[in-house]
Amino acid sequence: MTNYREILRLNSLGINKTDIAASCSCARNTVASVLNKAKEAGIAYPLPDDMSDKQLAENLFPSVRTKVTYKMPDYDYVHREMAKSGVTLTLLWLEYCDKCIEAGEIPYKSTQFNKYYADYVKATKATMHITRKPGERMEVDWAGQTAKIIDTDTGEEISTYIFVATLPYSGYSYVEAFLSQNQESWISAHVNTYNYFGGVTKMLVPDNLKTGVDKVTKSETIINKVYQEMAQHYDTAVIPARVRAPKDKATVENSVGIISTWILAVIRNQQFLSLKELNVAIKENLEKFNNKPFQKKEGSRASLFLEEKYFLMPLPKREFELSTWKIATVQYNYHISIDKQNYSIPYEYIKQKVEVRITKNVIEVFFENNRICSHPRLYGRPNQYSTSEAHMPLNHQKYVQWNGERFRQWASKIGEDTSAVIELFLTSNKIEQQGYKSCMALLKLADKYSVKRLETACTKAFTYTPRPSFKSIYAILKSGQDKITDSQPTSSNTSEYGFTRGADYYTRGNE
Repeated sequence: MTNYREILRLNSLGINKTDIAASCSCARNTVASVLNKAKEAGIAYPLPDDMSDKQLAENLFPSVRTKVTYKMPDYDYVHREMAKSGVTLTLLWLEYCDKCIEAGEIPYKSTQFNKYYADYVKATKATMHITRKPGERMEVDWAGQTAKIIDTDTGEEISTYIFVATLPYSGYSYVEAFLSQNQESWISAHVNTYNYFGGVTKMLVPDNLKTGVDKVTKSETIINKVYQEMAQHYDTAVIPARVRAPKDKATVENSVGIISTWILAVIRNQQFLSLKELNVAIKENLEKFNNKPFQKKEGSRASLFLEEKYFLMPLPKREFELSTWKIATVQYNYHISIDKQNYSIPYEYIKQKVEVRITKNVIEVFFENNRICSHPRLYGRPNQYSTSEAHMPLNHQKYVQWNGERFRQWASKIGEDTSAVIELFLTSNKIEQQGYKSCMALLKLADKYSVKRLETACTKAFTYTPRPSFKSIYAILKSGQDKITDSQPTSSNTSEYGFTRGADYYTRGNE
């Protein structure tokens, strides 16, 4: 399904339709159609908070149009004309439109005209010269070469992985070593890069590695969720390089080779006892690399960056905070459990699966891509509750199959001690619903072990403690202690010190 919301967001950043189409995995005429429809409907980004993706789609395309047949341009002619001085695609598109109008045919719009030309160039291996604009894109990759640090405990060499980011317009680069190529290192590298550059480019061009891209097919590219979230935080667009197409990020590919010579080769004979020490040396040589004069033109990467910096978008007020995502099911007590802590969800979502975004300080809950609530993250002893009264139903019996009264009625049919345990579970928390989870677990024990054994186990649990827990009752049933009576049969051959062999034992061999 086309992501209309993302198309509008990227358009608000000034990204051209070609790059929006690449980022959203759709055709450029689709992007143009969405933007035209949004303009006609008076819809602009940012969208109202209460507008869902479904509502947005209905507002943009209330009905399906009849398919139109367009005249395909002669791209052999177009490519020959493009080789001539002063000829641009815009000029050739205008000439193509004039010919179509004269012949009574329907021409493609400029975005689709340009897309088909790019496809032609790719298919015929033709060469297009691409002029980079300042502040437009940042290319990122891991270098193939590694650097070493020494483990101070064992003396072993540990490989580190080198992250490289480059601005194609100026060639200005950022380099940092990490102990891993995992998602945390990948995201941290981008955050540090943006801080180093002091701004953000409109586009971000990574390779198709798993920490950045989940899936690549001929028809779509699915960006990793955390990576996409980071891009939205910095208001940039992720446009991955095509598979096996290094020319899509030729600048960083070239920089990797140069950096291997000017930075990694320079420090190859030095020994580093920590990652911090290695990165200090890398930063010193990086400054020399960025300020090194060009061989065939005036200036340096650093001097060109001074011009480009004015075209970078400003950094957000706060750095991006790395998050993880989990799927959770809302329980009957309208809570979810994350890392052995419980967080309330609006009761309307009972038994629904929700997506949970977990950061160091906040738990955010989403249903069908819409955020439904958030909580400060709980730490410390397990099984704590963060409950919002706004999430509780006005009439709990109307919406929830099991409630406090029904648990009490169920327990009264089993026995007094089971009723006492249920009452304890329901009254030991600040909010009664917090005890539903334990009550439901006790109910399942009756199904597994029988109601008679459950009552016996509850009775026995009260002999150990006045406030038995679910775990203690479960342990009694699992070990079979509920089957052992208080009076055990005694033997004449036992004493207060244990079993004692009598004289008959030693005389049996003489009989």
